[in-house]
Amino acid sequence: MKNIQSLIANMTLEEKAALCTGASAWTTTPIERLGVPEMIVSDGPHGVRRVPDVHAMAMESLPATCFPTASCLASTWDVDLIHKMGIALAEECITHNVDVLLGPGANMKRSPLGGRNFEYFSEDPYLAGEMAASFINGVQSMGVGTSLKHYAANNQEFQRFSISAEVDERTLREIYLTAFEKAVKQAQPWTVMCSYNKVNGTFASEHHYLLNEILKDEWGFEGLVVSDWGAVRDRVAALKGGLDWEMPGPQERRVKAVVEAVRSGELDEAILDESVRRILNIVFKAKETPKTGTFDIDAHHELAHHIASEGMVLLKNNGLLPLKGQHHIAVIGRAAENAHFQGGGSSHIHPTKVAVPFKELQTQASNSELTYAEGYPTDRSFRQDMIDQAVSLAKSADVAVLYIALPTFKESEGYDRTDLDLTEQQVALIKAVSKVQPKTVVVLNNGAPVAMNEWIDDVAAVLEGWMMGQAGGIAIADVLSGKVNPSGKLAETFPLKLSDTPSHINWPGGAGAVSYGEGLFIGYRYYDAKEMPVLFPFGHGLSYTTFAYSNAKASAKTFKDTDGLTVTVDVTNTGEFTGKEIVQVYVHDHKSGLVRPQKELKGFAKVELKPGETKSVSVKLDFRAFAYYHPEYKQWITEDGDFDILIAASAADIRQTLTVTLQSTLSLPCILDKESTVREWLADPRGKAVIGALYTEIETQSRKLFGGADERYGNENAMGMDIMDMMNDMPLVSVLMFQQGALPMPAEEMVAGLLMQAHKME
Repeated sequence: MKNIQSLIANMTLEEKAALCTGASAWTTTPIERLGVPEMIVSDGPHGVRRVPDVHAMAMESLPATCFPTASCLASTWDVDLIHKMGIALAEECITHNVDVLLGPGANMKRSPLGGRNFEYFSEDPYLAGEMAASFINGVQSMGVGTSLKHYAANNQEFQRFSISAEVDERTLREIYLTAFEKAVKQAQPWTVMCSYNKVNGTFASEHHYLLNEILKDEWGFEGLVVSDWGAVRDRVAALKGGLDWEMPGPQERRVKAVVEAVRSGELDEAILDESVRRILNIVFKAKETPKTGTFDIDAHHELAHHIASEGMVLLKNNGLLPLKGQHHIAVIGRAAENAHFQGGGSSHIHPTKVAVPFKELQTQASNSELTYAEGYPTDRSFRQDMIDQAVSLAKSADVAVLYIALPTFKESEGYDRTDLDLTEQQVALIKAVSKVQPKTVVVLNNGAPVAMNEWIDDVAAVLEGWMMGQAGGIAIADVLSGKVNPSGKLAETFPLKLSDTPSHINWPGGAGAVSYGEGLFIGYRYYDAKEMPVLFPFGHGLSYTTFAYSNAKASAKTFKDTDGLTVTVDVTNTGEFTGKEIVQVYVHDHKSGLVRPQKELKGFAKVELKPGETKSVSVKLDFRAFAYYHPEYKQWITEDGDFDILIAASAADIRQTLTVTLQSTLSLPCILDKESTVREWLADPRGKAVIGALYTEIETQSRKLFGGADERYGNENAMGMDIMDMMNDMPLVSVLMFQQGALPMPAEEMVAGLLMQAHKME
């Protein structure tokens, strides 16, 4: 690698500024006189969208494998499989002369309405982080870079270029940054892409706190920060904020603005040099991997097939699946002949080939007669004649298989969904077919949850096929026929209705801002807290076999937070098919200083078992599995106390519970101040030591002042209340002011002295 510092010293100010802006839609600016080559990036994340002309944004890309989208990938819960996909993507990048693949997307699914949800992994930050890290490690193991996106709080398409995500610090840390943090620390992506939106009033492209203080300084990110395409408003402010590379280019005015800012003293050249250093490091790292050769189209197609079959989720099955012995299968729905396997927008891939679902089912059900009806049109129109044709076929068949794809006009990058519904035609079709044919299977192709209340009770089985990639048609046939035992589990909750969703009353915002008013409580965290029924819970997925959990153990009954814990459980296949089970481990804190979700996913493992076979599954839980972010301490903290370890088959299906005791090793600073409540003083060990004796006097004086206790009603006073329940949640200074006459000095002075004593004890 070139001596970067020497290169920077020899660069002109104009060259430095130019390097920090793209030369085209997909390349960095080369500096030929110094031997600095260009670097080429390409859209991802589930396929290489490499356009032949680097100055074009939307022309048809070169053929590449279209793998399943992230909602399907996450439903595999298989980090090793995602790693293999990363390797395959890197091989295609090398073939197509791509240095950095723009992906994965690690944003949270705040609402099922998000138009880009198909590109994101989960509503849970732990699962999303594990998936993202494995994806990155796979790609980068081959010498190709990734771009972790879209950082941060980019959870909707409505006004995505300008809206301000208003989110409190703790929610930001625990929900919306955690997946990015895990991916950065576990995989060190070469680049991180900032989002379009503002976060608490500041554009993500200019956000010093997010880009410099958290990403680079706190998390130790070593790569470069690139803008989403068109996300920069003020280039100089963005450089100060930590954005290294603006895309797309060329942007002559932006380059001049940077040069002028340095010359006028508005921008310290050292800031520019740091961005130049980061960009050069990645440019030269990319050139260490020669971009020559070809990739195995058939092998990658087969890998896409395997991933799709692992990610499909059997949501309902009354015993009809797997299909066996049906002589006549009515195949209904245009998605059977026109595979709906990816979403619209920047991730749209030109596939190397496409498996047609109808043909693949025909191949696997060769002893059956298959007939076909289109069922629904490409647009929003209602066609009763198409429904009538489908009903006629279904009546005469032994079973009906409906392929229902949520159309692009309802779900795509660029706009959010307005509802959770299938089209009016699709709902009417399912209801009409299931009325005449109780043996009806619905196969869904969509990127996010859909409402099913109107028809789910009337169908025999539902298979969530997702946007399943170019080979997904084979995977659907595999699962329907029983060639593959389904093992996918949901990485997001399917709600009963839109108004149940956590963000509903705050979505999508307006007047330039959207409030994340639900705070920590997104996805299953919310449904747990509300004790609200759902259509299908997070982590749900059926199999053609059954599994029993037993003999759960923890490596210690009492443990230190720094040591963590290992949980083991025996899983037995109690059915007749070989199958895979996803063991989920959630953590529940019995008592905490701040409110916490009822349970949170902190580990998982996928295990394959033959009929009758038992395997012991181990899951490690680290410090962060038990910690939460405390905004006053400005750090992740643990607290002494009991935790339940919930070993589960889904968020609603807890199979084994262990109770363990954590010993915190943290020595936290005293954060008491003049507004701290009596209860907060007593909760702090130093505060309690300082006011312990005083508290008895406070209680005596308070009860005396407010009429004492009425013997008829326990601790209630003459006013009909227990005065200390109120006093304990008042600032200490306010309580003392009511007792001013009994104090040796003014209440403010007294509290100031007590605070000095408490803080001296640190």
